[in-house]
Amino acid sequence: MPELPEVETMRRGVLGIIGSAITAVESTGCRLAPISITPRLPTLRRRLVGRRVEAVDRVGKRLIFVCDSGERLVIEPRMTGLVVLANPPNREHLRLRLRLAGGPAVEMLFWDRRGLGTWRLCREDEFAERFGPQRIGPDALTISSRELRDRLRSSRRAIKVALLDQQVLAGVGNLYASEILHVARIHPVTQPNELNPHQWTRLTRAIHDVLAEAIRYEGSTLGDGTYRTGLNEPGRYQNKHRVYDKAGQQCPRCRDAEVVRFVQCQRSTFFCPRCQLGPRVA
Repeated sequence: MPELPEVETMRRGVLGIIGSAITAVESTGCRLAPISITPRLPTLRRRLVGRRVEAVDRVGKRLIFVCDSGERLVIEPRMTGLVVLANPPNREHLRLRLRLAGGPAVEMLFWDRRGLGTWRLCREDEFAERFGPQRIGPDALTISSRELRDRLRSSRRAIKVALLDQQVLAGVGNLYASEILHVARIHPVTQPNELNPHQWTRLTRAIHDVLAEAIRYEGSTLGDGTYRTGLNEPGRYQNKHRVYDKAGQQCPRCRDAEVVRFVQCQRSTFFCPRCQLGPRVA
């Protein structure tokens, strides 16, 4: 967390900085352990100050700020990072500030409670090497059913685990994988090579629909309240969750079985045992 819907919401929230010039890159004096910055802050400052932001893109769970120099600032929020234009949740965990001129925003802020987020400034060739298609899979919002099947069908991993592989599919994390599989009516332990053509179609449609719906509701703010929108408001998609963190509650589709929680690869998985039959039962 954040996953694709939350990062896409951040991206849309800062589009107003396009065309602005970066006038300063400042550390905010946060007394907590510093986040990872590559290259080090003095070099980052030298290469960014005076540059103009030409685009704000996204690669999976990363924000990409394209400068007029061709360089790209890659911000990865990871567990608790937020990119906002104003009103961070508090000042204690505010890490970095970009001062801006020539546009509606005067600054862009990076807030990170746990300090696991990263900033990396890449030249064009370095960006292509680190974040190109040979390293990061197709975006989950646009991947086709055929491409998803071709990339996953030989895998012996459980489908829930396979969906989290960012080299296969970019943007899906633990929360949305459970939601997607419930919508697609696929058991989380099913192996990709066990899926039939109709299931591949349902799975791809569920990926697109769940993520698009989550973006419309500006992402999910969980119980810790960490994720906030660019206006320092909670996301609203947590109110639409079907199975995630709903163990013991009635399945909203069948209204007959209770949602079950179990652990896959040290992460919680949630599913309905009636709607999502196991491979042998199906």
